[in-house]
Amino acid sequence: MRIFKFGGASVKDPDGVKNVARVLQHEGTENVLVVISAMGKMTNAFERIVNSYFYKKDDLKESLNFVEDFHQDMMNGLFDKEHEIYQKVTFLFGELSGFMIKNTSNDYNFVYDQMVGFGELLSTSIVSAYLEDIGISNQWLDVRTLIKTDANYRGAKINWSLTQKLIQENVNTSQLNITQGFLGSSGSETTTLGREGSDFTAGIFAYCLNANSVTIWKDVDGVLNADPRVFTETELLEEISYTEAIEMAFYGASVIHPKTIQPLEQRNIPLFVRSFDDVSKTGTCVGRGKKITPEVPCFIVKKNQILVSISAKDFSFMVEHNISDVFKKLHEYKLKVNLIQNSAISFSVCIEDKYHRFDDFLNDLQADFNIKSYRNVTLYTIRHFNDDAIKAIQKRGKSIIRQINTETAQLVIE
Repeated sequence: MRIFKFGGASVKDPDGVKNVARVLQHEGTENVLVVISAMGKMTNAFERIVNSYFYKKDDLKESLNFVEDFHQDMMNGLFDKEHEIYQKVTFLFGELSGFMIKNTSNDYNFVYDQMVGFGELLSTSIVSAYLEDIGISNQWLDVRTLIKTDANYRGAKINWSLTQKLIQENVNTSQLNITQGFLGSSGSETTTLGREGSDFTAGIFAYCLNANSVTIWKDVDGVLNADPRVFTETELLEEISYTEAIEMAFYGASVIHPKTIQPLEQRNIPLFVRSFDDVSKTGTCVGRGKKITPEVPCFIVKKNQILVSISAKDFSFMVEHNISDVFKKLHEYKLKVNLIQNSAISFSVCIEDKYHRFDDFLNDLQADFNIKSYRNVTLYTIRHFNDDAIKAIQKRGKSIIRQINTETAQLVIE
């Protein structure tokens, strides 16, 4: 059994969908399960629908029309006008509209999960129909019936025992299966696994089916030592150990979702990252073995961070009891910590404000602490750093914090 994952960039237009078919024809379609993300930038577009639904009702129709027009154009580039896929897509948009009419919840995260997941349902329906149309038989699966989670919307945790049972009982591993990334369900409600969660979905299926391999198909040759959108010179990493991949993902490397590696490592399932533009290239293999080949500095960038420096108003030391109070508040307001540094009288954290709760956090702590914050800073992490790598990052702006250990250097740049 092989698991393939195709992200939004691989199905951003009709030619992309046709290329997915070519990749499958080249690799073979027996004993394959394919996980597909929303098309192109449709997750962002569905997020705009959610924001319009809550905050800008006047923009809601325009936001919906944009998404409907995108998928209409996609189908027009792939199918005859009478194809049954048009009716299925119309039905899915009808489901979305029905939810918006009937919904009474004011919980943003719950509503987000019920609405944004339509991106994956639409993309997989279209790809599955196209493959059937050109003679590639496949089974479309609703992943929400297979991956069961808790009700922690926008970051749901997997019920592994139930999920494994459902996947093993309901997935015919002898054929080609097409399903959605990113999604699960708690009871009858849709949940999501966090942004970029489709990689994790592939890892879940691989673990539950004890697959031979997972391949993530991307628009780059494999895992590079830096994001080519940020750095002009990059190198392909031919091999990465599971541990190194987890470290890189933990620090924010976008090629592999942080939760993907651990279920694969437990079953020693290799992960390949390959180019969907050139299937002749072998890409990167993540597995057991060398830490990294070649061993070069690897740069990870996290933009739009907030650096917060906290000290006690009574000039007392920042020790366990007041630091624990800060961490409780960070958890309460769902602020993700990416760097920690403390001295006797101050405690600094670099955080990302995914849920837009930082101002509430700030107001809550200001009664007991002096707080200084730097917004819109960039956190650079360098794995296997050297002096030249650090100097190159320092040239990008004013360094507010620098933290170095044996393998990793982190710099917050203003």
